[in-house]
Amino acid sequence: MEAEKMDENEWRYHGEGNKSLVVSHRQRCVVLRFLKFPPNRNKTPEEIFLHLQNIVHFGKHVMKHFLGDKYVHHGEVVQLSLDFVKQLCLKIQPERPEYRCDKDMDALSGYAMCLPNLTRLHFGEHRPILCVEIKPKCGFLPLSSHVSQEIKHKVCRYCMHQHLKVAKGKWKRLSKYCPLDLFSGNKQRMHFALKSLLQEAQNNLKIFKNGELIYGCKDNEDSVSDPNELARHLKPFFFPANGLVSGPHCTRTVLKELIHVITMALLSNTDACKVGDMKTVPSSHGRSYCEASAFSKELIRNGKNKIETSGLPKESILYKTLQAQMLDMLDIEGVYPLYNRVEQYLEEFPTERSILQIDGPYNESFYENLPDLATEDDGTVAYALSKVQQYRVAMTAKDCSIMIALSPCQQDECSEQRPVVLTSKSRFTFSISVLDLDLKPYESIPHQYKLDEKIVNYYLKNTQVKNDSVTSNLLKENEDCTLVLHKM
Repeated sequence: MEAEKMDENEWRYHGEGNKSLVVSHRQRCVVLRFLKFPPNRNKTPEEIFLHLQNIVHFGKHVMKHFLGDKYVHHGEVVQLSLDFVKQLCLKIQPERPEYRCDKDMDALSGYAMCLPNLTRLHFGEHRPILCVEIKPKCGFLPLSSHVSQEIKHKVCRYCMHQHLKVAKGKWKRLSKYCPLDLFSGNKQRMHFALKSLLQEAQNNLKIFKNGELIYGCKDNEDSVSDPNELARHLKPFFFPANGLVSGPHCTRTVLKELIHVITMALLSNTDACKVGDMKTVPSSHGRSYCEASAFSKELIRNGKNKIETSGLPKESILYKTLQAQMLDMLDIEGVYPLYNRVEQYLEEFPTERSILQIDGPYNESFYENLPDLATEDDGTVAYALSKVQQYRVAMTAKDCSIMIALSPCQQDECSEQRPVVLTSKSRFTFSISVLDLDLKPYESIPHQYKLDEKIVNYYLKNTQVKNDSVTSNLLKENEDCTLVLHKM
């Protein structure tokens, strides 16, 4: 890629995470991803190249096996002129949020990752593109016997974490979204989950039109969440020729169509051209619902103790993602002692770190050790390492994003090579991609262990306070309403 021959003004700030920053090209459907570092802690060009190459190889040799070739775009490492990178860095610096500026974009190595811009994935012609990005999070409850708190078998991590995030001020309100509803395969539950995301997007939902963010959060800022404005953007996609009036009815109708399209895309087998008959498999052998889910609570209130699970089609992206997530068979509470076993071994034999492939390379041999699903601990370092590596891959799958790119088409225009989903007035060709597939760092396991404990303890404390408050109010009401009879 000859980015050095391009005008840096053709690139724009696209967004960033904790460890990387992304810029997108105004005309071409590509993005460049640069690493970020705290000031005065820059790595050598060789270290940065190796780091980026490991990300590419992990997607290419590991995640493609779990998710499939069509879903994973691993990209490539490119070398750019330092003058181009420097000018680009100066251009985008004013656009970065202030709280992100504690780390500097790597402008010294000349290396970056080049990836397709999945928000503007072309379908051959210059058609409008609608792209929905969903970060689904973990879709199952842990079954591990290592779990010390019973609540973790009943309430999912996402729903518990919401309470801590709101208390810390990260979000203003609790979301009604529950990942187990989305991963249930039951269309009613999936619709409820997607409707909840539309109501409270947080950083789990973004919607783009022709590459521009029109709904959702940008870098943890307050979400752009006016449903009427969203419906105005979406109406030409779903009702291109009718006279549907504006207002609440129009908004509900348009969003209902959007939810239908997303659901069908998530359940589809994109190896086929059209969504048709799909074989289903159970999504989990354990409890299939979360007690904190607003959907579950409503059904239980209505006397329905069994929450219906339809199961996910085996070739759907949700099923494939869930299978990768379920490599976490021991939970962080079971993995943390095994991490300590590996650490103790490395203290005695530090040169073994590269042999154990802790920092890569993430090649075929790395993948070949992952499918070992044994849970009987034989006390060896090999067993401990295999579970630690499985956990890292599972955590990657729990934090990935699913991108659904949609483009309207007429019946005679739709390519036989692309899957199609129908609505009441429109039809769309679509493609699904998965991103944010960097392997979670080995060193993050102690942090995850402490965070898990903090999330569970806060949830138990917070819900107990609420339960005590409800009980107290009931007692007061009973006291106020006590009828005392006196002898006459």
